[in-house]
Amino acid sequence: MERGGQTVLLHPKELVIALGVSGYANVPKIPGAETFEGDQHHSSRHPGPEACQGKKVVVLGSNNSAHDICAALWENDVDVTMVQRSSTHIAPSAALMELALGGLYSEQAVKNGIDHHKADLIFASVPYKIMHTFHIPVYEEMKRREADLYGRLEQAGFMLDFGVDGSGLFMKYLRRGSGYYIDVGASELVANGSIRLKSRVNIERINPKSVTLTDGSELPCDVLVYATGFGSMNQWLVDLISPEVADRIGKVWGLGSDTPKDPGPWEGELRNMWKPTQVPHLWIHGGNLHQSRHYSQFLSLQLKARLAGIPTPVYGQAEVHHLR
Repeated sequence: MERGGQTVLLHPKELVIALGVSGYANVPKIPGAETFEGDQHHSSRHPGPEACQGKKVVVLGSNNSAHDICAALWENDVDVTMVQRSSTHIAPSAALMELALGGLYSEQAVKNGIDHHKADLIFASVPYKIMHTFHIPVYEEMKRREADLYGRLEQAGFMLDFGVDGSGLFMKYLRRGSGYYIDVGASELVANGSIRLKSRVNIERINPKSVTLTDGSELPCDVLVYATGFGSMNQWLVDLISPEVADRIGKVWGLGSDTPKDPGPWEGELRNMWKPTQVPHLWIHGGNLHQSRHYSQFLSLQLKARLAGIPTPVYGQAEVHHLR
């Protein structure tokens, strides 16, 4: 059954929530939004560049969705400005493949006998506790190789980071699910000024035909796009089941690394993903393509065992430390 963009798999004894996105769209409440005479929408509802022809567009945000939307608008001759509130990790796609993923997911990997099943297993085999130590050297080398791009981005005013400990993209994804852009071309457009940039600011007020930024400047605006991410996955459970059930499960996603947007204590696993939760018979399934493909096997085996009456004791089930 499809509901609200999520897949709900129903069974008399078990309920699996397959979350296709992180949760509900985060739309900030900004003074004056009700007075705006143009179009304002979250990035998840962006209609594409054709609807913005001849208009001035402001995109609030600087991660994947913001870059993709800005690049598509620029390619269609739309006047677009990106508003960057906080620093972003940029990982050029070609360098990412060569330095981090090529050994597992590439034509050469297939020639070496590594199909996607083996690659998924190898990728998942590294314990989360030490995973960041594997990635830090990768992003140190990426810094070196992409020094020109990074330098020009910073010269343009773009705020860069490589994660709190320099471990880059994948740890940001696992810890918080945000804060990065896999560069497929938009970063060059930011660096050379094709995509206009206002950084170290936020939108303070929305006016009928413009937005006022926290530095006092004003941008003409006909279309305002909120590329401001999504909330926790279990926010969706509030509507599907109840607030009480959502709170019994607690926060979904994150490792408890005590880094930005991933509060401790340490969990050792992704919170409440693909495993028994504090609510009996309620399971949550999601993640990227690799994770969905790999962990769905083990989630389905757990369900099959229970439905077949095979004893399935749960050991060391994590406590709930953080609610919605």
